[in-house]
Amino acid sequence: MKATTTTLSGVRDSGTVTSRGENISRLPDGVTVWDVTTHVDERGTVCEMFDSRWNWHPAPLVFAYTFSLRPGMIKGWGMHQFHEDRYFILFGELLLVLYDDRPSSPTNGLVAKVAMSEYRRQLINIPAGVWHANQNIGSKDAVVVNFPTAPYNHAQPDKFRLAPDTDKIPYKFDNPRGG
Repeated sequence: MKATTTTLSGVRDSGTVTSRGENISRLPDGVTVWDVTTHVDERGTVCEMFDSRWNWHPAPLVFAYTFSLRPGMIKGWGMHQFHEDRYFILFGELLLVLYDDRPSSPTNGLVAKVAMSEYRRQLINIPAGVWHANQNIGSKDAVVVNFPTAPYNHAQPDKFRLAPDTDKIPYKFDNPRGG
């Protein structure tokens, strides 16, 4: 195949997936992703959100809740010191941005982005100490189910927050809306 030449030069795209469609981006240490199958037939769909037999995560299922995010809005930055979040996207499209601020982590300082979508449902865990923010990158509400490794503590929440436009995290959202 002959290369085409032009008078303009550009920057060649970097690969983002393997030839089998597997994501090649680096994630913070301890983050794992589990692809979940949505089964479709003439009546509709069914999707298993969590099954302990998958051996995906060692912590038992102890609490669950859902949150939504309107188009273009951001929730975050948030971080937990003692428990992990385990997200499952139900509807919509979401950009999950992770920042590893754990001093002893081999991925300390790493910023990673994971696009989550109802078109490729996944479970993803966010270890304690990893800052995370969620941005709706779709045109409808994004709906996420979270299966954290500990129930919510109303008296002393394990939740720390920073504004989406903080200078403390080396990532900038375009037109940050939310908080």
